[in-house]
Amino acid sequence: MKVISSKELLVNAISIVQRAVSTKNNISLLDGILLEADGVFKMTGNDLEIGIECNIPADIRREGSIVINSKIFGDIIRKMPDSEILIELLDNNDVLIECENSVFKIKGNPSDEYPLLPEIEAEKSFKISQKIAKDMIRQTIFSVGDDEDRKILTGTLIESDGNELVFVAIDGHRMAVRRTANGVQDTSFSVVVPGKTLNEISKIIEPEDDEMEIFTSKNQILFKIDNCKIMSRLLEGEYLNYKSIIPDEHETKIRVNTKELLSSVERASLISINEKKYPIKFDIEDDVLVISSNTEIGNVRDEIAIDMEGKNMTIGFNPRYFLEALRVIDDEVVDIYFNSDIGPCTIRPVETDEFVYMILPVRIKS
Repeated sequence: MKVISSKELLVNAISIVQRAVSTKNNISLLDGILLEADGVFKMTGNDLEIGIECNIPADIRREGSIVINSKIFGDIIRKMPDSEILIELLDNNDVLIECENSVFKIKGNPSDEYPLLPEIEAEKSFKISQKIAKDMIRQTIFSVGDDEDRKILTGTLIESDGNELVFVAIDGHRMAVRRTANGVQDTSFSVVVPGKTLNEISKIIEPEDDEMEIFTSKNQILFKIDNCKIMSRLLEGEYLNYKSIIPDEHETKIRVNTKELLSSVERASLISINEKKYPIKFDIEDDVLVISSNTEIGNVRDEIAIDMEGKNMTIGFNPRYFLEALRVIDDEVVDIYFNSDIGPCTIRPVETDEFVYMILPVRIKS
């Protein structure tokens, strides 16, 4: 193998495929990047759960393949001058890396036993803009669970009824639902994608209108983004029926400025050294929301104006759950529905059904 490509292109590709390189796997080859020159020059990272393959524009002088330690290879390329870089496979799996007056020779490993990415027999496919996909991941990923005993909740449900695309994440204490009708073709499907996969994809895609394509099969999903492919296994099992757990009635409704509420909750949580032990309290009365907290450090009281309908109410919440939801909402004003002082509340947009955030309350000391 002998290829020449620019430092910029190589660094970009390495940064992407490294997201699928394993650091905790017993298979030593998986801490490496597979380099292949066979008509095209491409790099692959694979930890057996997520695999990423990137094609790189390059001058291919000789075909071949080799596996190089990901960290060493990445560090070398990033420290090279901003110029063309030669990568050449020599005898005994030695790899020459040369740029201007800098020359490295490092040991590689034969590519024969490197696990190839599986071929997906796509059953469903659709296209969506990178910007919308990035927003939908950002606005739901924080609600993905981390309990391995409830494996299905460590993923995000992605489904379509042919008219809209829906992302759903539930961790047992809260739920995030994000919908869009934009970019979804007449395709019905339902899959659960590991949170780790979506978290890595959100770092790769750009907030722009260029489209990405998604293919699903029985147990795999493939994302095609520009010159890269990201492949992941799907989680098996039945996801919770999220529609049935969203309250359709309420006792109290408030309309509030999103940033004002976010700032108030941030202030109230400053003295909370243990968010589970010390919740924040909402006192809703006469078009005023009082947010307070009492902890071992001290106490805080914050007051903001709201538009209120229904009964006065006092209810407690884990502040982190409210903060993480409010931080991803782009709407200037939101409606919050409370169905009782012990039931979940829901945060919704004023005029659309684009999102729903449901948060379970916690008991507060009287």
